[in-house]
Amino acid sequence: MLSTAAQLAGSTPPQLLPSRELMAFTLASHILLVPFGVALPFITLVMHYRGLRRGDPVALKLARRWSAVMAVQFAIGIVTGTVLSFEFGLLWPGMMGRWGDVFGLGFGVEAWAFFLEAIMIAVYLYGWRRLKPWTHFWLAVPLPLAALMGAFGIIAANSWMNTPQGFTLDSHGNPVNVDVQKAVFTPIFGPEYWHFVVAMFLTASYVVAGVYAVGWLRGRRDRYHKLGFTVPFTVAAILSPLQFFLGDSAARSVFHKQPVKFAAMEIVWKTDTHVPEYVFGRLNADGSIAGGIRIPQLDSILAGFRPSTKVVGLTSVPAADRPTPTEATIVHFAFDIMATIGSLLILLALWYAWIWWRHRDLPLNRWFFRTAAIAGVACLVTVECGWVTTEVGRQPWIVYNNMRVSEAVTHTQAAGIWTMLGVVIVMYVAVFWSFLAVVLKMRTRWRVADETAAGAPAGVDPEVDTPYGPRSEAEPAAVGAGNGADAGPGSSEGNAGGAR
Repeated sequence: MLSTAAQLAGSTPPQLLPSRELMAFTLASHILLVPFGVALPFITLVMHYRGLRRGDPVALKLARRWSAVMAVQFAIGIVTGTVLSFEFGLLWPGMMGRWGDVFGLGFGVEAWAFFLEAIMIAVYLYGWRRLKPWTHFWLAVPLPLAALMGAFGIIAANSWMNTPQGFTLDSHGNPVNVDVQKAVFTPIFGPEYWHFVVAMFLTASYVVAGVYAVGWLRGRRDRYHKLGFTVPFTVAAILSPLQFFLGDSAARSVFHKQPVKFAAMEIVWKTDTHVPEYVFGRLNADGSIAGGIRIPQLDSILAGFRPSTKVVGLTSVPAADRPTPTEATIVHFAFDIMATIGSLLILLALWYAWIWWRHRDLPLNRWFFRTAAIAGVACLVTVECGWVTTEVGRQPWIVYNNMRVSEAVTHTQAAGIWTMLGVVIVMYVAVFWSFLAVVLKMRTRWRVADETAAGAPAGVDPEVDTPYGPRSEAEPAAVGAGNGADAGPGSSEGNAGGAR
Protein backbone atom coordinates (compact mmCIF):
# COMPACT_ATOMS: atom_id res chain seq x y z
CA MET A 1 0.00 0.00 0.00
CA LEU A 2 2.83 2.41 0.78
CA SER A 3 4.44 1.80 -2.60
CA THR A 4 1.10 2.40 -4.31
CA ALA A 5 0.72 5.68 -2.44
CA ALA A 6 4.22 6.69 -3.46
CA GLN A 7 3.50 5.93 -7.12
CA LEU A 8 0.26 7.87 -7.03
CA ALA A 9 1.88 10.78 -5.23
CA GLY A 10 4.33 11.08 -8.07
CA SER A 11 1.61 10.99 -10.69
CA THR A 12 0.21 14.01 -12.44
CA PRO A 13 -2.02 15.76 -11.77
CA PRO A 14 -1.35 16.11 -8.00
CA GLN A 15 -5.05 15.97 -7.11
CA LEU A 16 -5.28 12.39 -8.37
CA LEU A 17 -4.20 10.77 -5.10
CA PRO A 18 -6.53 12.69 -2.73
CA SER A 19 -9.42 12.26 -5.18
CA ARG A 20 -8.85 8.52 -5.26
CA GLU A 21 -8.54 8.32 -1.48
CA LEU A 22 -11.75 10.31 -0.94
CA MET A 23 -13.70 8.22 -3.43
CA ALA A 24 -12.31 4.97 -2.03
CA PHE A 25 -13.18 5.88 1.57
CA THR A 26 -16.70 7.00 0.68
CA LEU A 27 -17.40 3.95 -1.44
CA ALA A 28 -15.88 1.52 1.08
CA SER A 29 -18.08 3.02 3.82
CA HIS A 30 -21.28 3.12 1.79
CA ILE A 31 -20.91 -0.42 0.49
CA LEU A 32 -21.22 -1.77 4.05
CA LEU A 33 -24.84 -0.53 4.12
CA VAL A 34 -25.81 -1.70 0.65
CA PRO A 35 -26.50 -5.38 1.57
CA PHE A 36 -29.14 -4.29 4.05
CA GLY A 37 -30.74 -1.82 1.65
CA VAL A 38 -30.94 -4.47 -1.06
CA ALA A 39 -31.76 -7.61 0.93
CA LEU A 40 -33.25 -6.71 4.33
CA PRO A 41 -36.68 -5.91 2.81
CA PHE A 42 -36.85 -9.42 1.35
CA ILE A 43 -35.73 -11.12 4.57
CA THR A 44 -38.25 -9.08 6.55
CA LEU A 45 -41.08 -10.04 4.21
CA VAL A 46 -40.13 -13.72 4.43
CA MET A 47 -40.50 -13.50 8.20
CA HIS A 48 -43.69 -11.43 7.83
CA TYR A 49 -45.22 -14.04 5.51
CA ARG A 50 -44.35 -16.82 7.92
CA GLY A 51 -46.02 -14.94 10.74
CA LEU A 52 -49.24 -14.38 8.80
CA ARG A 53 -49.33 -17.81 7.20
CA ARG A 54 -48.83 -19.69 10.46
CA GLY A 55 -50.41 -17.18 12.82
CA ASP A 56 -47.04 -16.85 14.52
CA PRO A 57 -46.79 -13.80 16.82
CA VAL A 58 -43.04 -14.25 17.32
CA ALA A 59 -42.41 -14.08 13.57
CA LEU A 60 -44.59 -10.98 13.30
CA LYS A 61 -42.71 -9.34 16.15
CA LEU A 62 -39.38 -10.05 14.42
CA ALA A 63 -40.66 -8.71 11.11
CA ARG A 64 -41.91 -5.56 12.76
CA ARG A 65 -38.62 -4.92 14.52
CA TRP A 66 -36.55 -5.68 11.44
CA SER A 67 -38.67 -3.25 9.44
CA ALA A 68 -37.70 -0.43 11.79
CA VAL A 69 -33.99 -1.25 11.55
CA MET A 70 -34.50 -1.28 7.79
CA ALA A 71 -35.83 2.28 8.00
CA VAL A 72 -32.95 3.50 10.17
CA GLN A 73 -30.41 1.89 7.83
CA PHE A 74 -32.13 3.47 4.84
CA ALA A 75 -31.85 6.91 6.46
CA ILE A 76 -28.12 6.40 7.01
CA GLY A 77 -27.77 5.17 3.43
CA ILE A 78 -29.31 8.41 2.19
CA VAL A 79 -26.44 10.35 3.78
CA THR A 80 -23.60 8.16 2.53
CA GLY A 81 -25.16 7.60 -0.89
CA THR A 82 -25.80 11.30 -1.47
CA VAL A 83 -22.20 12.18 -0.68
CA LEU A 84 -21.04 9.47 -3.08
CA SER A 85 -23.26 10.72 -5.90
CA PHE A 86 -21.92 14.28 -5.52
CA GLU A 87 -18.35 13.00 -5.66
CA PHE A 88 -18.85 11.61 -9.16
CA GLY A 89 -19.41 15.08 -10.50
CA LEU A 90 -17.03 16.96 -8.20
CA LEU A 91 -14.04 14.61 -8.37
CA TRP A 92 -14.39 13.16 -11.87
CA PRO A 93 -15.84 15.89 -14.09
CA GLY A 94 -13.88 14.66 -17.09
CA MET A 95 -15.72 11.36 -17.07
CA MET A 96 -19.17 12.76 -16.30
CA GLY A 97 -18.80 15.58 -18.81
CA ARG A 98 -17.80 13.34 -21.70
CA TRP A 99 -19.58 10.08 -20.92
CA GLY A 100 -22.55 11.08 -18.77
CA ASP A 101 -24.96 11.01 -21.72
CA VAL A 102 -23.95 7.42 -22.46
CA PHE A 103 -24.13 5.67 -19.10
CA GLY A 104 -26.04 8.21 -16.98
CA LEU A 105 -29.33 6.31 -17.33
CA GLY A 106 -28.11 3.83 -14.71
CA PHE A 107 -27.81 6.60 -12.13
CA GLY A 108 -31.26 7.85 -13.10
CA VAL A 109 -32.78 4.41 -12.57
CA GLU A 110 -31.07 4.15 -9.19
CA ALA A 111 -32.42 7.56 -8.13
CA TRP A 112 -35.98 6.60 -9.02
CA ALA A 113 -35.61 3.28 -7.21
CA PHE A 114 -34.28 5.11 -4.15
CA PHE A 115 -37.28 7.42 -4.21
CA LEU A 116 -39.78 4.55 -4.55
CA GLU A 117 -38.09 2.55 -1.81
CA ALA A 118 -38.35 5.48 0.59
CA ILE A 119 -42.10 5.75 -0.01
CA MET A 120 -42.64 2.02 0.35
CA ILE A 121 -40.68 1.81 3.59
CA ALA A 122 -42.80 4.65 5.00
CA VAL A 123 -46.01 2.88 3.98
CA TYR A 124 -44.77 -0.40 5.44
CA LEU A 125 -43.91 1.17 8.80
CA TYR A 126 -47.20 3.06 8.89
CA GLY A 127 -49.18 -0.07 8.06
CA TRP A 128 -48.43 -1.99 11.24
CA ARG A 129 -51.70 -2.00 13.26
CA ARG A 130 -53.31 0.42 10.77
CA LEU A 131 -53.96 -1.88 7.81
CA LYS A 132 -55.50 -5.31 7.49
CA PRO A 133 -52.74 -7.93 7.87
CA TRP A 134 -52.66 -9.33 4.35
CA THR A 135 -53.29 -5.91 2.78
CA HIS A 136 -50.28 -4.62 4.69
CA PHE A 137 -48.15 -7.53 3.51
CA TRP A 138 -49.07 -7.25 -0.18
CA LEU A 139 -48.47 -3.50 -0.18
CA ALA A 140 -44.91 -4.26 0.94
CA VAL A 141 -44.20 -6.92 -1.71
CA PRO A 142 -42.92 -4.33 -4.27
CA LEU A 143 -40.34 -3.11 -1.72
CA PRO A 144 -37.72 -5.80 -2.51
CA LEU A 145 -38.33 -5.16 -6.21
CA ALA A 146 -37.52 -1.47 -5.74
CA ALA A 147 -34.31 -2.48 -3.96
CA LEU A 148 -33.38 -4.75 -6.89
CA MET A 149 -34.16 -1.90 -9.27
CA GLY A 150 -31.68 0.32 -7.44
CA ALA A 151 -29.02 -2.38 -7.71
CA PHE A 152 -29.84 -2.65 -11.43
CA GLY A 153 -29.06 1.02 -11.98
CA ILE A 154 -25.75 1.01 -10.12
CA ILE A 155 -24.48 -2.21 -11.69
CA ALA A 156 -25.54 -1.01 -15.15
CA ALA A 157 -23.34 2.07 -14.71
CA ASN A 158 -20.43 0.11 -13.27
CA SER A 159 -20.55 -2.66 -15.86
CA TRP A 160 -20.52 -0.01 -18.60
CA MET A 161 -17.35 1.48 -17.11
CA ASN A 162 -15.80 -2.00 -17.29
CA THR A 163 -17.07 -2.97 -20.75
CA PRO A 164 -18.17 0.28 -22.44
CA GLN A 165 -20.31 0.03 -25.56
CA GLY A 166 -23.38 1.62 -27.18
CA PHE A 167 -21.66 4.62 -28.82
CA THR A 168 -19.30 5.71 -31.55
CA LEU A 169 -16.60 8.36 -31.33
CA ASP A 170 -16.49 11.46 -33.49
CA SER A 171 -13.30 13.07 -34.83
CA HIS A 172 -12.72 14.81 -31.48
CA GLY A 173 -13.05 11.61 -29.45
CA ASN A 174 -16.49 12.45 -28.07
CA PRO A 175 -19.24 9.80 -27.96
CA VAL A 176 -22.08 10.13 -30.47
CA ASN A 177 -24.87 7.88 -31.79
CA VAL A 178 -25.65 6.56 -28.33
CA ASP A 179 -27.57 3.27 -28.18
CA VAL A 180 -29.07 3.27 -24.68
CA GLN A 181 -30.00 -0.41 -24.69
CA LYS A 182 -26.46 -1.49 -25.54
CA ALA A 183 -25.03 0.97 -23.02
CA VAL A 184 -27.15 -0.54 -20.24
CA PHE A 185 -26.88 -4.22 -21.15
CA THR A 186 -23.15 -4.52 -21.62
CA PRO A 187 -21.41 -7.90 -22.04
CA ILE A 188 -20.52 -8.17 -18.36
CA PHE A 189 -23.76 -6.73 -16.93
CA GLY A 190 -25.62 -10.03 -16.39
CA PRO A 191 -22.87 -11.93 -14.55
CA GLU A 192 -21.93 -8.86 -12.50
CA TYR A 193 -25.52 -8.03 -11.56
CA TRP A 194 -26.53 -11.48 -10.35
CA HIS A 195 -23.23 -12.02 -8.57
CA PHE A 196 -23.70 -8.67 -6.81
CA VAL A 197 -27.37 -9.23 -5.88
CA VAL A 198 -26.81 -12.69 -4.44
CA ALA A 199 -23.77 -11.35 -2.54
CA MET A 200 -26.01 -8.70 -0.97
CA PHE A 201 -28.66 -11.25 0.05
CA LEU A 202 -26.00 -13.59 1.37
CA THR A 203 -24.31 -10.88 3.41
CA ALA A 204 -27.48 -9.43 4.94
CA SER A 205 -28.75 -12.92 5.83
CA TYR A 206 -25.53 -13.98 7.52
CA VAL A 207 -25.23 -10.68 9.42
CA VAL A 208 -28.80 -10.86 10.75
CA ALA A 209 -28.42 -14.53 11.67
CA GLY A 210 -25.08 -13.74 13.30
CA VAL A 211 -26.73 -11.34 15.74
CA TYR A 212 -29.02 -14.11 16.99
CA ALA A 213 -26.13 -16.57 17.02
CA VAL A 214 -24.41 -14.27 19.50
CA GLY A 215 -27.61 -14.24 21.55
CA TRP A 216 -27.67 -18.05 21.53
CA LEU A 217 -24.05 -18.16 22.70
CA ARG A 218 -24.97 -15.83 25.56
CA GLY A 219 -27.68 -18.17 26.77
CA ARG A 220 -30.78 -16.78 25.08
CA ARG A 221 -32.30 -20.03 23.82
CA ASP A 222 -35.93 -18.91 23.52
CA ARG A 223 -38.03 -19.28 20.39
CA TYR A 224 -37.55 -15.61 19.53
CA HIS A 225 -33.81 -16.06 19.06
CA LYS A 226 -34.16 -19.47 17.45
CA LEU A 227 -36.55 -18.16 14.79
CA GLY A 228 -34.52 -14.98 14.32
CA PHE A 229 -31.51 -17.15 13.53
CA THR A 230 -33.15 -19.92 11.51
CA VAL A 231 -34.97 -17.92 8.84
CA PRO A 232 -32.11 -15.66 7.64
CA PHE A 233 -29.50 -18.40 8.06
CA THR A 234 -31.58 -20.78 5.92
CA VAL A 235 -31.76 -18.13 3.19
CA ALA A 236 -27.98 -17.72 3.38
CA ALA A 237 -27.33 -21.48 3.38
CA ILE A 238 -29.41 -21.91 0.22
CA LEU A 239 -27.62 -19.04 -1.54
CA SER A 240 -24.05 -19.98 -0.58
CA PRO A 241 -23.55 -22.75 -3.18
CA LEU A 242 -25.39 -20.68 -5.80
CA GLN A 243 -23.04 -17.76 -5.21
CA PHE A 244 -20.04 -20.00 -5.81
CA PHE A 245 -21.23 -20.75 -9.35
CA LEU A 246 -22.25 -17.14 -10.00
CA GLY A 247 -18.82 -15.96 -8.87
CA ASP A 248 -17.16 -18.47 -11.17
CA SER A 249 -19.33 -17.25 -14.05
CA ALA A 250 -18.44 -13.61 -13.30
CA ALA A 251 -14.72 -14.41 -13.20
CA ARG A 252 -14.95 -16.25 -16.52
CA SER A 253 -16.73 -13.24 -18.04
CA VAL A 254 -13.82 -11.09 -16.91
CA PHE A 255 -11.45 -13.60 -18.53
CA HIS A 256 -13.20 -13.14 -21.89
CA LYS A 257 -14.10 -9.42 -21.75
CA GLN A 258 -11.31 -7.90 -19.61
CA PRO A 259 -8.32 -10.20 -20.02
CA VAL A 260 -5.84 -7.74 -18.51
CA LYS A 261 -7.96 -7.41 -15.38
CA PHE A 262 -8.13 -11.20 -15.19
CA ALA A 263 -4.33 -11.29 -15.46
CA ALA A 264 -4.16 -8.95 -12.46
CA MET A 265 -6.63 -11.08 -10.49
CA GLU A 266 -4.49 -14.16 -11.11
CA ILE A 267 -1.10 -12.33 -11.23
CA VAL A 268 -0.30 -13.76 -14.68
CA TRP A 269 2.74 -11.97 -16.07
CA LYS A 270 3.17 -13.48 -19.55
CA THR A 271 0.57 -14.86 -21.96
CA ASP A 272 0.81 -18.63 -21.96
CA THR A 273 -0.98 -21.96 -21.71
CA HIS A 274 -0.81 -24.42 -18.81
CA VAL A 275 -0.75 -21.43 -16.46
CA PRO A 276 -0.50 -22.28 -12.75
CA GLU A 277 -2.81 -20.93 -10.09
CA TYR A 278 -1.29 -19.01 -7.19
CA VAL A 279 -3.24 -18.91 -3.96
CA PHE A 280 -2.15 -15.53 -2.61
CA GLY A 281 1.47 -14.69 -3.47
CA ARG A 282 2.97 -11.32 -4.42
CA LEU A 283 3.84 -10.13 -7.93
CA ASN A 284 7.28 -8.51 -8.22
CA ALA A 285 8.26 -5.85 -10.75
CA ASP A 286 10.24 -8.38 -12.82
CA GLY A 287 7.25 -10.71 -13.12
CA SER A 288 8.35 -13.23 -10.53
CA ILE A 289 5.97 -14.29 -7.77
CA ALA A 290 6.98 -14.40 -4.13
CA GLY A 291 5.17 -16.61 -1.66
CA GLY A 292 1.76 -18.16 -2.11
CA ILE A 293 0.74 -21.71 -2.97
CA ARG A 294 1.43 -22.75 -6.56
CA ILE A 295 -0.99 -25.23 -8.18
CA PRO A 296 0.26 -26.30 -11.65
CA GLN A 297 -2.03 -25.67 -14.66
CA LEU A 298 -5.05 -24.85 -12.53
CA ASP A 299 -5.48 -21.28 -13.76
CA SER A 300 -5.84 -22.42 -17.37
CA ILE A 301 -8.25 -25.15 -16.29
CA LEU A 302 -10.40 -22.72 -14.32
CA ALA A 303 -10.45 -20.22 -17.18
CA GLY A 304 -11.20 -22.59 -20.06
CA PHE A 305 -11.74 -26.06 -18.55
CA ARG A 306 -8.54 -27.46 -20.04
CA PRO A 307 -4.81 -27.01 -19.40
CA SER A 308 -4.18 -25.81 -22.96
CA THR A 309 -6.33 -22.68 -22.45
CA LYS A 310 -4.32 -19.56 -23.23
CA VAL A 311 -4.39 -16.95 -20.46
CA VAL A 312 -3.46 -13.39 -21.40
CA GLY A 313 -0.69 -11.91 -19.26
CA LEU A 314 -0.12 -8.38 -17.99
CA THR A 315 2.75 -7.86 -20.45
CA SER A 316 0.34 -8.25 -23.38
CA VAL A 317 -0.25 -4.47 -23.14
CA PRO A 318 2.16 -1.59 -22.44
CA ALA A 319 2.97 -0.88 -18.81
CA ALA A 320 1.01 2.37 -18.95
CA ASP A 321 -2.17 0.46 -19.90
CA ARG A 322 -2.23 -2.13 -17.12
CA PRO A 323 -2.28 -2.29 -13.32
CA THR A 324 1.10 -1.93 -11.64
CA PRO A 325 2.58 -5.01 -9.89
CA THR A 326 1.47 -3.55 -6.56
CA GLU A 327 -2.06 -2.95 -7.82
CA ALA A 328 -2.16 -6.44 -9.32
CA THR A 329 -1.10 -7.91 -5.97
CA ILE A 330 -3.86 -5.96 -4.18
CA VAL A 331 -6.42 -7.24 -6.69
CA HIS A 332 -5.09 -10.79 -6.40
CA PHE A 333 -5.28 -10.79 -2.60
CA ALA A 334 -8.79 -9.32 -2.66
CA PHE A 335 -9.95 -11.93 -5.17
CA ASP A 336 -8.39 -14.81 -3.22
CA ILE A 337 -9.84 -13.62 0.08
CA MET A 338 -13.27 -13.41 -1.52
CA ALA A 339 -12.96 -16.91 -3.03
CA THR A 340 -11.62 -18.41 0.20
CA ILE A 341 -14.41 -17.00 2.37
CA GLY A 342 -17.01 -18.09 -0.20
CA SER A 343 -15.69 -21.65 -0.09
CA LEU A 344 -15.75 -21.71 3.72
CA LEU A 345 -19.34 -20.44 3.74
CA ILE A 346 -20.33 -23.40 1.56
CA LEU A 347 -18.86 -25.74 4.18
CA LEU A 348 -20.84 -23.91 6.88
CA ALA A 349 -24.03 -24.26 4.84
CA LEU A 350 -23.40 -27.99 4.34
CA TRP A 351 -22.80 -28.41 8.07
CA TYR A 352 -26.14 -26.74 8.76
CA ALA A 353 -27.95 -28.80 6.11
CA TRP A 354 -26.51 -32.06 7.43
CA ILE A 355 -27.62 -31.41 11.02
CA TRP A 356 -31.04 -30.20 9.93
CA TRP A 357 -31.56 -33.26 7.70
CA ARG A 358 -30.66 -35.63 10.53
CA HIS A 359 -32.38 -33.93 13.47
CA ARG A 360 -34.81 -31.36 12.00
CA ASP A 361 -33.39 -28.88 14.46
CA LEU A 362 -30.53 -26.43 14.90
CA PRO A 363 -27.08 -27.76 15.77
CA LEU A 364 -26.29 -27.65 19.47
CA ASN A 365 -22.57 -27.24 18.88
CA ARG A 366 -21.21 -23.96 20.20
CA TRP A 367 -18.56 -23.93 17.48
CA PHE A 368 -21.30 -23.88 14.86
CA PHE A 369 -22.81 -20.74 16.37
CA ARG A 370 -19.41 -19.14 16.80
CA THR A 371 -18.73 -19.73 13.13
CA ALA A 372 -22.19 -18.45 12.19
CA ALA A 373 -21.56 -15.27 14.17
CA ILE A 374 -18.26 -14.72 12.34
CA ALA A 375 -19.85 -15.43 8.94
CA GLY A 376 -21.63 -12.10 8.81
CA VAL A 377 -18.44 -10.13 9.37
CA ALA A 378 -16.64 -12.33 6.83
CA CYS A 379 -19.32 -11.54 4.24
CA LEU A 380 -18.81 -7.82 4.75
CA VAL A 381 -15.12 -8.39 4.09
CA THR A 382 -15.94 -10.19 0.83
CA VAL A 383 -18.15 -7.26 -0.26
CA GLU A 384 -15.22 -4.91 0.20
CA CYS A 385 -12.90 -7.33 -1.61
CA GLY A 386 -15.32 -7.60 -4.52
CA TRP A 387 -15.27 -3.87 -5.12
CA VAL A 388 -11.48 -3.73 -4.77
CA THR A 389 -11.24 -6.43 -7.43
CA THR A 390 -13.63 -4.60 -9.74
CA GLU A 391 -12.19 -1.10 -9.38
CA VAL A 392 -8.46 -1.59 -8.82
CA GLY A 393 -8.32 -4.31 -11.46
CA ARG A 394 -9.53 -1.80 -14.07
CA GLN A 395 -6.64 0.60 -13.49
CA PRO A 396 -5.42 2.85 -15.00
CA TRP A 397 -8.78 3.21 -16.78
CA ILE A 398 -11.88 4.88 -15.41
CA VAL A 399 -13.68 3.92 -18.65
CA TYR A 400 -11.97 0.73 -19.77
CA ASN A 401 -9.66 1.37 -22.75
CA ASN A 402 -11.31 4.76 -23.39
CA MET A 403 -10.41 7.18 -20.58
CA ARG A 404 -7.74 7.10 -17.90
CA VAL A 405 -8.42 8.06 -14.31
CA SER A 406 -5.90 10.90 -14.60
CA GLU A 407 -7.86 12.36 -17.54
CA ALA A 408 -11.12 12.40 -15.61
CA VAL A 409 -9.95 13.93 -12.32
CA THR A 410 -10.94 17.40 -11.14
CA HIS A 411 -8.68 20.47 -11.37
CA THR A 412 -9.45 21.46 -7.77
CA GLN A 413 -6.43 22.12 -5.56
CA ALA A 414 -5.16 18.93 -3.88
CA ALA A 415 -5.12 20.64 -0.47
CA GLY A 416 -8.86 21.29 -0.72
CA ILE A 417 -9.57 17.65 -1.49
CA TRP A 418 -7.48 16.48 1.45
CA THR A 419 -9.50 18.83 3.66
CA MET A 420 -12.71 17.43 2.21
CA LEU A 421 -11.50 13.91 2.97
CA GLY A 422 -10.92 14.86 6.61
CA VAL A 423 -14.41 16.39 6.87
CA VAL A 424 -16.02 13.29 5.28
CA ILE A 425 -14.15 10.95 7.65
CA VAL A 426 -15.33 12.89 10.69
CA MET A 427 -18.89 13.03 9.36
CA TYR A 428 -19.01 9.31 8.54
CA VAL A 429 -17.64 8.34 11.95
CA ALA A 430 -20.40 10.42 13.54
CA VAL A 431 -23.07 8.95 11.25
CA PHE A 432 -22.06 5.34 11.82
CA TRP A 433 -21.70 5.92 15.56
CA SER A 434 -25.22 7.37 15.61
CA PHE A 435 -26.55 4.39 13.65
CA LEU A 436 -24.96 1.95 16.07
CA ALA A 437 -26.20 3.91 19.08
CA VAL A 438 -29.79 3.95 17.78
CA VAL A 439 -29.79 0.21 17.02
CA LEU A 440 -28.31 -0.65 20.42
CA LYS A 441 -30.85 1.60 22.12
CA MET A 442 -33.69 -0.14 20.31
CA ARG A 443 -32.26 -3.54 21.24
CA THR A 444 -32.14 -2.58 24.90
CA ARG A 445 -35.68 -1.23 24.80
CA TRP A 446 -37.02 -4.42 23.22
CA ARG A 447 -35.20 -6.61 25.72
CA VAL A 448 -36.68 -4.67 28.65
CA ALA A 449 -40.12 -4.78 27.04
CA ASP A 450 -39.98 -8.54 26.51
CA GLU A 451 -38.73 -9.20 30.03
CA THR A 452 -41.47 -6.97 31.46
CA ALA A 453 -44.16 -8.67 29.41
CA ALA A 454 -42.85 -12.14 30.25
CA GLY A 455 -43.15 -11.39 33.97
CA ALA A 456 -46.49 -9.60 33.74
CA PRO A 457 -49.63 -11.26 35.20
CA ALA A 458 -52.93 -12.33 33.67
CA GLY A 459 -52.41 -13.24 30.07
CA VAL A 460 -49.88 -10.62 29.06
CA ASP A 461 -47.70 -12.95 26.99
CA PRO A 462 -45.56 -11.35 24.26
CA GLU A 463 -45.99 -14.48 22.14
CA VAL A 464 -49.80 -14.25 22.27
CA ASP A 465 -50.31 -10.63 21.30
CA THR A 466 -49.56 -9.81 17.67
CA PRO A 467 -48.83 -6.57 15.78
CA TYR A 468 -52.39 -6.74 14.36
CA GLY A 469 -55.70 -6.29 16.13
CA PRO A 470 -56.42 -5.06 19.68
CA ARG A 471 -53.99 -5.71 22.50
CA SER A 472 -54.82 -7.70 25.61
CA GLU A 473 -57.04 -5.75 27.94
CA ALA A 474 -55.36 -6.91 31.15
CA GLU A 475 -52.71 -4.69 32.69
CA PRO A 476 -52.60 -1.90 30.04
CA ALA A 477 -49.33 -0.52 31.39
CA ALA A 478 -47.60 -3.86 31.12
CA VAL A 479 -49.02 -4.41 27.67
CA GLY A 480 -47.68 -1.07 26.57
CA ALA A 481 -44.26 -1.93 27.90
CA GLY A 482 -44.18 -5.35 26.32
CA ASN A 483 -45.64 -4.75 22.90
CA GLY A 484 -45.74 -1.07 22.08
CA ALA A 485 -49.47 -0.57 22.95
CA ASP A 486 -51.44 1.17 20.21
CA ALA A 487 -48.85 3.78 19.45
CA GLY A 488 -47.83 2.15 16.18
CA PRO A 489 -44.63 3.22 14.48
CA GLY A 490 -44.10 6.03 16.95
CA SER A 491 -43.83 3.71 19.95
CA SER A 492 -40.82 1.86 21.24
CA GLU A 493 -41.73 -1.23 19.22
CA GLY A 494 -43.35 0.38 16.23
CA ASN A 495 -40.41 2.63 15.61
CA ALA A 496 -37.75 0.14 16.59
CA GLY A 497 -36.72 -2.85 14.60
CA GLY A 498 -33.93 -5.16 13.86
CA ALA A 499 -32.02 -7.93 15.46
CA ARG A 500 -31.40 -7.98 19.18
